Order: sequence, then structure tokens, then C-alpha cells
Amino acid sequence: MSAVPTVIDLFCGIGGLTHGALLAGLNVVAGIDIDPSCQFAFEFNNPSARFIGADVSTLPPEKIAELYPAKGPRVLIGCAPCQPFSKYTERYRKRKSASDLARDKYNKDDNKWRLLYSFANIVERIQPDVVSMENVPGLAKERVFVDFHDTLTRLGYKVSHSVVYCPDYGVPQNRRRLVLLASKFGDIEIIPPLFNTKNYPTVREVIGNLPPLKAGERRQDDALHAAARLSTTNLQRIKNSTPGGTWLDWDDNLRLRCHKKSAGKTYRSIYGRMKWDAPSPTITTQFYGYGNGRFGHPEQDRALSLREGALLQSFPKNYAFVNQNKPFKRREVGRHIGNAVPVELGKAIGVSLLNHISEAN
Repeated sequence: MSAVPTVIDLFCGIGGLTHGALLAGLNVVAGIDIDPSCQFAFEFNNPSARFIGADVSTLPPEKIAELYPAKGPRVLIGCAPCQPFSKYTERYRKRKSASDLARDKYNKDDNKWRLLYSFANIVERIQPDVVSMENVPGLAKERVFVDFHDTLTRLGYKVSHSVVYCPDYGVPQNRRRLVLLASKFGDIEIIPPLFNTKNYPTVREVIGNLPPLKAGERRQDDALHAAARLSTTNLQRIKNSTPGGTWLDWDDNLRLRCHKKSAGKTYRSIYGRMKWDAPSPTITTQFYGYGNGRFGHPEQDRALSLREGALLQSFPKNYAFVNQNKPFKRREVGRHIGNAVPVELGKAIGVSLLNHISEAN
């Protein structure tokens, strides 16, 4: 291979995918994202890459093309914001009428499809050698994904896609993601799994050695290792929760009113504790709240800290999410961490791209 492939990351956020690609040996020169609050973490932890604050849907593709050097393989990667295709959104859509769905499902001008069509348009305009798109599995069921796939095929790319189980690639989290790879050099696939059920990374391995915390407590040496306060009732609830259990383990007086209704009985993963010796549940943007999922610490009577959520997203321990000299908002940092591509999955994608390009050149 004559040159290390040059990578640009669309919808880069705080740099989970970029950092993984850099760890794999790729040369990421820029990340593009509309959210300026992501700039510090992206640039501080990935100093070789430039953060460009811009809306991908309005940024001229020619400006993106100018970021690549004159020679060498060009790679475009990205994870468009996935809320439109999440399980939560799917539950909402099931409550909509058939006429509502028919009206909005495949409208290219609808904001919830806009970013994927913008991604396809950029690929068509700048024609990178290799493309990677990562997202939630539900996207594969949508017409916008078919259109994206068909655009790549029409442009001469060989395309593969699969739903990967993140623990297979070293992410200590029970998470599945859709990974699409496309190349003008020939057939391309993600590398085979690196882990299996015998050696998946676990919650204990990743956060078991962190200093203990009480609800509402904060470590002086790490501002992100802080636990949200719990009400008296929620403190009683978590004390009555077992790892991997549900609110059915509680006394009746601790249960929420909605849990006593038939519609609420299926939502058993909220207000739960994680298990020590298994991957964690999927880390969402609100993982720091005990009532937002099974985000109770396996042993301590509290929810996850921001640092623990970041580690379960496979960010390195020294990844800086905030400027220590400035105040920060837990909600904003939680959103940054929960929306990020897990670093180890990004690394696996990066290795897949690098191996493919090396073999093709």
C-alpha cells in the first residue's frame, strides 16, 4: 500500500468512531458535526483530526472533497443520528394510523430521513474509494436504507451489510449495530468476531475496580465519576433490586402506578441492576438515571456514573469528555456518550477497512 488511507468522519460527535479508526491505524483528518458542544472532546482526544462544525445536509460536498490529499485511498465513514430508527421510535410509529405512516414513511424531504440521503449524496458527489456507515439495526427495514444501498451499487461499489453483536468485537455491552461497508476495490466484509461467549468483556472487568460511590457522591479526582442523587423511594427500590432482576422483586408499595397496569407489565428492564459477570445493557443517552433502564450498579445503591457509561462504551479511561476548567451538564455529556459509536466497534470497522485496502493495493 503506497499511503495510509485518509478518512473523513461524518456525524462524528465526540469521536468514538474516529478514535477507533485511529487505533486501527487509519489517518482520520477531519470529523464533521453540527453540534459545537462535541468539539472539545473530539479534538482533545484526536489531535490529528480537525473538527468542522457544519450541517452535513447543507455543506457542499466539494468542501469535503478538499479535505482529502491529492493521492492515496480516500475513505468516508459515519453514523447518522439514529433516533428515527430506534426501538423507542418504532413503538411510537406502531401507535400511528396507517394513513399517517403512508404519508410520512418514505418522504425524502422529511427530516428523519434527510441525513441518510445527504450521506448518499455526498458519496455520489465525491466518490470516495471506501465507505462505512454504522447505525441501529432497525434502519435496515426502512426504504431509506434500500435507497442508500442502491445508490452505492449504482455507483459501482461492492456492498455488504450485517447486524453485529458488539461484544464480539470487545465492547462490554449487550448492543447490536448495523454495519455497512462498501468499496470500489472489490468485495469487502467486516472482520470475523474477536471474542465469544467464553471471553466477552464484562461489567466487572470494565468498571469493577473504580472507586465506590454513593448516590449523589462525586470523586474529586474525576469529575465524571459522579452518581446522580436518588429520592428516598428510589433508594429503597434499588436496595430491593437484584442484579438482572426486575421491579417484580419489589414489595408492592414500591412499584410505580404504571407497573400495576397491564400495559406497564412488559417494561421490566427499567429500575434494574446490571449483572457483574456479563456485558452491560445497551448504553443510551440517559444511562446515568436509575429509572431509565437497567442502569443500577450491580452492587452499590446508585445509578451508573458518566465515567462508567463511557467505559462501557469502550472509551479509554483517559478519554476527556469535558474541559476540566469549565462547568458541564450531566445531560449533555450523557447524550454525547450514549450517542457515540463504541470505540472498539469503531476499531474493528477500521481494521476491516485497512485490511481490505491493503489487500486491494
